[in-house]
Amino acid sequence: QWQLVESGGGLVQPGGSLRLSCAGSGLTLDDYSIGWFRQAPGKEREGVSCISRSGGDSPKYAESVKGRFTISRDNAMNTVYLQMNSLSSEDTAVYYCATAAFYSANRGCLGPYDHWGQGTQVTVSS
Repeated sequence: QWQLVESGGGLVQPGGSLRLSCAGSGLTLDDYSIGWFRQAPGKEREGVSCISRSGGDSPKYAESVKGRFTISRDNAMNTVYLQMNSLSSEDTAVYYCATAAFYSANRGCLGPYDHWGQGTQVTVSS
């Protein structure tokens, strides 16, 4: 049985930072490109960032987080990270990681997204 578990969320002040982790169990994360998604209350889930299997290709970022968020991976630890800096209230959401079956250097992660974590809550508030 596989698990994909996000951690590192919590309450942070505006301008602060958090590092999220996506850890695989029962599956090998370096078999997949990995995407981070988020869903704010009342809104649809949106793509945040994407990293290729090796991490060697340029990662992809949504325009809203470009320059503030950094995705990385440690395949030896079977873990993908999302470093989030300069956080604002607009970043408040549940953050999810998911496996992507394909990756395009031009387009980023491509589905199907067959494995999803349960999500971790990020709340940015003073």
